Amino acid sequence: MNTPLPPADELVLVDRELARLDARRTELLARRAWLIQALYAPVRAMTPPPPGTGMVADSTPRSAQNVLLTLGGTLLTIAAVAFTLVSWGSMGIGGRAAVLLVVTSAAVASPVALLRKGLVSTAESVAALGLVLMILDAYALHRVALAGTDGLGYTAVASAVLAGAWTAYGSALPRLRIPLPAAVVAAQLPLPLGALAAGSGPTAFAWAALVTAAADAAAVLWARPTAVRITAATGATALGGWSLLTGVWLSLSSPWSGAPLLLAGAALTLYVAWRRPGLAVAASVLAGLSAVTALGGLLRSALPSDWTVPGYVLCGLALAWLWRADGTRDAPGTTAKTAWLPRGVRQGLAAAGTGVVALGGLWALPPAAVGLLGPVARTTDVWSGEHAEPQLTSYPATAALVLLVSAAALAAVPRLWARCGALAAVWALLTALPVSLDLPYATTLVLQLLTTAAALWLAVRPGPLTRGLRQRGATDAAAEQSSGPVPPPLPGPGTPWAGWAPLRPPTRATVVEPRTALGWCAYAGGLASAVSAVALALDVRGATFASLGLLLGLFTGVAVLGEGARRVVSACAAVLTATGLVLAVAAAAGFEDHWTAVALLLVPAATAAVGARTRTGPTALAVEITGACAGLLALGIAASRPAFLALALALGGVIAAATAVRPERRRFASWTAAVLFLLATWVRLAVSDVTTPEAYTLPVTVPALVVGFLRRRRDREASSWTAYGPGLAATLVPSLVAAWVDPHWVRPLLLGVAALGVTLLGARFRLQALLVLGGGALALDGLHELAPYVVQVVDALPRWLPPALAGLLLLAVGATYEQRLRDARRLRERLGRMR
Repeated sequence: MNTPLPPADELVLVDRELARLDARRTELLARRAWLIQALYAPVRAMTPPPPGTGMVADSTPRSAQNVLLTLGGTLLTIAAVAFTLVSWGSMGIGGRAAVLLVVTSAAVASPVALLRKGLVSTAESVAALGLVLMILDAYALHRVALAGTDGLGYTAVASAVLAGAWTAYGSALPRLRIPLPAAVVAAQLPLPLGALAAGSGPTAFAWAALVTAAADAAAVLWARPTAVRITAATGATALGGWSLLTGVWLSLSSPWSGAPLLLAGAALTLYVAWRRPGLAVAASVLAGLSAVTALGGLLRSALPSDWTVPGYVLCGLALAWLWRADGTRDAPGTTAKTAWLPRGVRQGLAAAGTGVVALGGLWALPPAAVGLLGPVARTTDVWSGEHAEPQLTSYPATAALVLLVSAAALAAVPRLWARCGALAAVWALLTALPVSLDLPYATTLVLQLLTTAAALWLAVRPGPLTRGLRQRGATDAAAEQSSGPVPPPLPGPGTPWAGWAPLRPPTRATVVEPRTALGWCAYAGGLASAVSAVALALDVRGATFASLGLLLGLFTGVAVLGEGARRVVSACAAVLTATGLVLAVAAAAGFEDHWTAVALLLVPAATAAVGARTRTGPTALAVEITGACAGLLALGIAASRPAFLALALALGGVIAAATAVRPERRRFASWTAAVLFLLATWVRLAVSDVTTPEAYTLPVTVPALVVGFLRRRRDREASSWTAYGPGLAATLVPSLVAAWVDPHWVRPLLLGVAALGVTLLGARFRLQALLVLGGGALALDGLHELAPYVVQVVDALPRWLPPALAGLLLLAVGATYEQRLRDARRLRERLGRMR
C-alpha cells in the first residue's frame, strides 16, 4: 500500500519537479527564439534600405537632433565669448549696450515661443545660450561701468543676482531643465566670495561655506527636480566638507573657535539624516564625529595634556550610549519601546562613538605591548639580579584609564563580540599597569602571574563571563513560532511524488558557542602572560623556580579540568614548563652539559608514564610527542661528550622500549627503541676506538636473527623489518662505516660478500628488509671500492665531457620518462608485496 510522505519531504519533491519544469520551459523558449531568427532572417536580408540611403540608419532622429542643437549652441556661445572679449573695444557705449540687450533679450525670450511650438530641445539650447550671455553681460558691465569695484565683491553680488534671475526664469519655464541647476551652481559663490572680499579669515569663510551647504541641504530635501537635488547635494558635500575640515583644524589650534562650527555642521548633517532615512547612517556617523571632535577639543583645552585622549574617549562613550539608552527593546514577542531617535540615526551615532573609543583603545595599547614583550627582549644576563630599564616612561599614565573605561563599556553590551573585547581590554589593562604605573619588579611579576592564573581559570570555567549575554536560540524559536501558520501539505496518498527520494534538509549556519569563544580568548591571554612572566622571572633565580612551579601546577590543572584543544595545549605547555624547571635545577646545581642532558631524560620518561596511564586520546599522544622533543634536546646537549651521548641514547632506547609494551604504541616505539640502541652501540664503539666492530655487533646480530626467525615461524604475517631489520642493521651499518675508512681490501670484500648473500636471500624468500638492507650495503660498498678509479677517470677526461654526458643522460631520461616511472612504480609494488 502507498504510505504518505512527511510534509517536508513531499515539499522537496514538489520543488524539484517545478525546477525541472522551469528548466524545460527555458530550453523551449531558447529553441523558439532560434527558430524565429532562422525563419525571418532571410526576409530581413531581402528588405531594401530606406529611400535615399544606401545603408541602415545607426542613430535615431532624437539623438541626431540633440547633437545638432548642442553643436549649434556651443558655436554660438564661442562666438559670443569671442565678441565680448575681442571685438568689444571697437564699438561705442551705445552700440555695446544695444548689442548686449538685443542678443540677450532674444536668447532669453526665444524659449517661450519655442516651447509653445513643442520644440523643447531647441528651447534648451537657446536658453543655455541666454544663460551664458547673462554671464557675459555681467562681465561686460564690470569692465565698462564698474571697473573700480573689487572683483571678488562684484562676483559675489553678480552670482547672487544671476542665481535669483535664473531661479525665477526656471520657475517661470519649468519645462527647461538647465536654468534651475545653473541657479544652484551660481548660489554656491555669493557667501564664500563675499567672505573673501571682506578680508575675513578661514573661520568666516568656513561659516559662509556651511551656511551655503545648509541652503543646499534645504534644496536637496524640498526641491522637486532631480537635477536640482543632485547639483545641490554635490555643492553641500563639497562646501560642508570644507567647513568641517576647517572646524577640525580650528579645534586643534583654537578649540573655542572650531567647536561652534563643528557643532553647527553636526546639527545640519543630523537633520539631513533625520529627514532622509537612506542617508541616515552615513550622515549620523559624520555628525557624531564632528560632535566628538568639538567637545573633545573643548575638554582638551581645559584639561592637562595627559587627559586629551581620555576626554575624546568619554565623549565617544556618551555618543555610543545613545544606542543602548534609546534602543532598548522589550522581551521577544512584545512591542518595542518607542525611540525618539530613528534607528538609522542611532546606528550612525553609535558607530561614530564606537570608532572613537576603538581609536582610544589603540592609543592605549603601547604600554600593554611593552609590558608583554619587554621581558622577552632581554638585555641582561639570566639570574644576574639586574632588571631591564623601564620603557615608555613618558607615555601618559591615563592609558590604563582608557583601557579600564573601554572594558567597562564593552562589558555593558550584551553581545558576544563585546564580551570578548571587554575580556581583551581587561587583560591589556593588567599587562599595561606595570608600565603605566612604573611598578617594582616583584609587584610586576606577581601581577603577571595573577593575570595568568585568572585567565587560565576563566578558560576552564568561562561561566561567569557569559552572564547577561543574549541567547539567539530562544529568540529565533519565538520568531519562527510567530511567523505565521504553516501551509497545509499536498495530498499524501496516491500522489505522484510518493516514490521519490527526499533531498537532504537545509542545514543551519554554524554558531559559535559563547563559552567556547570566551574560553579561547581567556586562554590566549593566559598563554601570553605565562610566556612574559617566565621571561621576566629569569632575572632572579628564586623567581624562576617560583614562576615555573606555579605555571606547572596551573597548566596541569587546565590539562586535567579543561576540555578539547585547550586541554591538549595545556598538557604540552606543562611538559615544556617541566623541561624548563629541570634545566633550571641543573643550572642551579652546577651540572655540566652532559649531566644536564641525562637529567633532561626525566621529562620523556615522565611523559611516557603519563601516556601509559591515560592510554588513548589526543592528550596522551601530544604529551608523549612533547616529551620526545625534550629528549631530542637532551641528545643535542650531550653531543659534545660522545660517551654521555651513547648513555643518553641507551636511556632513550630504554624509555622507547618501555613504551613499546603498550599495543597502541608498539610499532613506532619498537622501531624507535631499536634505532636508539643501535645508535648508542655505534657511538660507544666510536668512542672506544674499536677498529673491528664486528666482534661486538655479530654477537648481537646472531641472536637477534634467531629470535626473528622464530617469530616468523610463529607469525607468518610479521614483517621482515620487525624480525630481521634490527639484527642486520646492528652489523651492516657499523661495518659499512668502518669499511669506508679502512684502507685495506679485506673488510670491504667480506662486507660485500655478506651483503650479496643477504640480498640473494631477500630475493629468494621475498623478504623486503633483507633485500633493501643487503642491496643498500652492497651498493655503498661497491661505490667505495670504485671511488678511487672514478676519480682517476674523471681527472683524465676533458673538462667538457662530464657536462656533455650529463646532458645526454638527461635527454635519455626525459625521452623515456614515462617508462622509467612505470618501472619505478612496478619496483615499488614488488617491494611492497614483500614481508
